[in-house]
Amino acid sequence: MNAAAHVRDSGQVGRRRPRSRWNDNTLTIILFLLPTLVLMGIFVVWPIIDSFELSFFEWNGISPTRDYVGLENWSRLLKDDIFVKAFRNNLTVVVLSIAIQMPIGMGLAILLDQGGRFFLFRVFKTIYFFPMLMSSVAIGILFKYIYDPVFGLINPALEAAGLDSWTRAWLGNTDTSLYAVIAVICWQYIPFYMVLFLAALTGVPEELRDASLIDGAGEGRYYWHIALPLVSSTVRTAVILSLIGSLKYFDLIWVMTEGGPSNSSELMATYMYKKAFPSFEVGYGSTVASALFIIVMGLAVLMLLVTRRFETEV
Repeated sequence: MNAAAHVRDSGQVGRRRPRSRWNDNTLTIILFLLPTLVLMGIFVVWPIIDSFELSFFEWNGISPTRDYVGLENWSRLLKDDIFVKAFRNNLTVVVLSIAIQMPIGMGLAILLDQGGRFFLFRVFKTIYFFPMLMSSVAIGILFKYIYDPVFGLINPALEAAGLDSWTRAWLGNTDTSLYAVIAVICWQYIPFYMVLFLAALTGVPEELRDASLIDGAGEGRYYWHIALPLVSSTVRTAVILSLIGSLKYFDLIWVMTEGGPSNSSELMATYMYKKAFPSFEVGYGSTVASALFIIVMGLAVLMLLVTRRFETEV
C-alpha cells in the first residue's frame, strides 16, 4: 500500500460518524413516558387551557350556550375587593407557613439527627409524623371542635390558667380565624419538612461531623457552617413546596371556616369554588382560577430564582 492510500484510509478510520440524536434508548424513554404525558395532558394541561378559555365567557355551568364577554371578567377581578382580600390572606399564609414550618422542621430534624440512634427518638419521629397520615378533612373537623368556644379544649385550658381575657370564639372572630387555621396547617405539615430535612442531614458524610468536632467546632457550628450549607438545595425545595401549597390551599380552610366570618379567612381557592359552583358563575370562577395559576407560577419561579441566587452566593 502506498503512502497516499495509507493516509486516506487513516483519515477515514479517524473520522467519526456523527451521533444520531434519536436512538433506541430515546425511543424507549419516550414510550415509557407517553402514558404519563397523555394523562397529564388530559387532567392537568387541558383543564388549565380550558379554564383560561372560560374566563372570557359568562356561563352558569348548566346552560348549553355561553356568552362571550371578552376581558370583562378580568376587569371585574381587578376591582373585586374580596379577591384582593383573599390574595392578601394567601400571602399571610405563605409568609407564616414558611417562617414557622421551616425553622421548627429543621430544629426537630437536627434534634433527631443528634439522637437518632436512641429508641425514644425513633418513637417520637414515628408519632410526630401521624398528622401527615391524617386526612385534611378529619384534621379540620377535629380542630373545629378543639376551637369550639363552649365545648372545645382551648378556652377551658385558658380559664384554668387564669387567662380568661384570652378566651374567644377562635374561628368566629374576624381577628383570629385566619391565624387559628394557619396554626393547624403548621401542625399538619411540620412533620413532613422534619422528615425531609432529616433525610438530607442523614446524607451528610459522617466524616465531616467527626472532623469538625475534632477541630473543636462543636455541634452548633457544625450544623450552622457545614451541615446547613450542604442541605441548602433541600431547604430551597421545601420553601418552594410550602409556597405553592400555601397559595393553593383549600380543604382545611373550607372545612373549618368556609372562608368566614366576613371573608376574614377567605383564600383564592375557596373564593374560586364559591363563585364557580354555589354561585353558578363558572366564567368568573374560571377567571379566579386562571389568576391563581398565574400567581402561583410567577411566585414559584421568582422564589426559585431568589433561592438559587442565594445558594450560589453562599
